[in-house]
Amino acid sequence: MSEVLLSGLRIGESARWHDGRLWLSNWGTREVLAVGLDGRAEVMATVPTTLPFSIDWLPDGRLLVVAGPERRLLRQEADGSLVDHVELSGLPGGLNEIVVDGRGRIYVNGGTDFNPGEGEAPGFIALVTPDGEVREVADGIAFPNGMVVTPDDRTLVIAESFAGTLTAFDIGPDGGLTNRRVWARVPGDGMVLDADGAIWTPGWDEEGPTCVRVAEGGAVLETIRLEHAGFACALGGGDGRTLFVLTADWRMADGFEENLERLLSGPETGRVLTARAPAPHAGHP
Repeated sequence: MSEVLLSGLRIGESARWHDGRLWLSNWGTREVLAVGLDGRAEVMATVPTTLPFSIDWLPDGRLLVVAGPERRLLRQEADGSLVDHVELSGLPGGLNEIVVDGRGRIYVNGGTDFNPGEGEAPGFIALVTPDGEVREVADGIAFPNGMVVTPDDRTLVIAESFAGTLTAFDIGPDGGLTNRRVWARVPGDGMVLDADGAIWTPGWDEEGPTCVRVAEGGAVLETIRLEHAGFACALGGGDGRTLFVLTADWRMADGFEENLERLLSGPETGRVLTARAPAPHAGHP
């Protein structure tokens, strides 16, 4: 059973629990919001992009923002200004999501083509090392979406939305990704790992939109039915067991452009829902 914490968003994405509040990207407004458990929202940054944009933090606590269409990785300074963290314009496509592991290595993904050619998977994952080196570490991703890194910083899991698969990689000592494999054959979007090693991710089945808790191998452990499509999940709260789900009225029967036009210019259907989870947050983000 879920409850509404906040409504009136455009499209909430990139959910993260940080510094005692839920942070998210409110696509369509260019705003990064922080939301308290009382439902009060504060604008933490205004981003010079449209969508997608996503967020995470450096180990020193500075906010990072991926400006997707511009292929920019921005860093928020103490005065609130946003500056370029590293140069990413050489990557092969627009950017989408980000995760920073426990060693300060930044992974960004991109190549989110809604109309790829038959059999094509143009998505990729790029690594930004703590000293600023940028290199591509995985390709052939079928619409890259949310990512998580395990607490030991040894495994990265990415949602390949167009393949209906959560895909895992081993993380090498230099941050490179190897040993690509299927973690679970379920749809995925913005997701979060818990202390039992399960992943919460938005999904969709024959009855409609869901948020599911899935184990490695694909066993669905829990299902929360949603009124509207889920975009991202996070775990947080005082004990790490509050599940946050970001939803909006995306309709599977409608096309991409039609959905965006309705969500960005029509009624503000975006919500933050909460529910209790059986295990607390783990890993990154």
